[in-house]
Amino acid sequence: MQKKILAIYYTQSGQMGEIIDNFTDPLVQTGASVEKAIINPETKYNFPWTGNSFFSVMPSCVLGIPEQLQPLGLKEKKYDLIILGYQPWFLSPSIPCNSLLQTQEFKALLKDTPVITVSAGRNMWINAFVRVRTMLKDAGAKLVGNIALVDKHPNVVSFITIFYWMLTGKKERYLNIFPRPGVSEEDIAYTSEYGKTVAKYLDKKNWGDLQDELIKQKAVEISYKLMFIEARAKPIFAVWAKFISKRKNRTPWLSAFKYYLFVALFLGAPILLTLDAIFLKPFSSKRIKLKKLSYLQVTN
Repeated sequence: MQKKILAIYYTQSGQMGEIIDNFTDPLVQTGASVEKAIINPETKYNFPWTGNSFFSVMPSCVLGIPEQLQPLGLKEKKYDLIILGYQPWFLSPSIPCNSLLQTQEFKALLKDTPVITVSAGRNMWINAFVRVRTMLKDAGAKLVGNIALVDKHPNVVSFITIFYWMLTGKKERYLNIFPRPGVSEEDIAYTSEYGKTVAKYLDKKNWGDLQDELIKQKAVEISYKLMFIEARAKPIFAVWAKFISKRKNRTPWLSAFKYYLFVALFLGAPILLTLDAIFLKPFSSKRIKLKKLSYLQVTN
């Protein structure tokens, strides 16, 4: 019997659309029916962003406040597999993804259904994934695979290039010096290999080994330094979000958060990483290994 697959995602730049197309192509080749749907929020997040518009979404994004979505208009009431493509914003699931996961219509589709998550972001994806994983579990979904695509250039370099892309809409080399921003074309094309791996499981009743295979293919990798930074940034972002959300005039406080972010990345993070490398990391190898494993796996 033909398998019915839903690939639902949000995209501004078109990057996630390319990823989903490459990832699902091997599934189509097996004869599966792949329905692609784009999440359309009532509030339009224009691309390219302006600096003010980008930072203005931080409180709602971090606090998980949903926005109204346009009707999904899906063809089926049940699917054999759901593929969810999303972006991390401010160490959180993007507002369109978070909103989708809170709609009753989509939660009904998720119940008892295998789900594969595909994220594409600058480099810090862990906290967003943990929240998505929890929301899927609460909806009764069966998370069977996770793919985390990132910009693999150094943290500071990708910070500069991603902002150039976000504020200009141009996925090109800034000043002809910096690398192209975002997930590389090679990594996007390689997602078809992950799709081939998933295709092997379509007719199986047990998806249990899928994530291990994806890990072996390096569909998801964890940098200790980025994991360390995320762990410390998450509660700080929450404090900022709660504080700013209560202000009548948010503009000056959003501006303050923006400058905090720059200082934290370029000054605070290197200092903390240096102190950690000297005083903590040498004595925490077992704890670090277990922590990484908890993020690599799809169960919690």
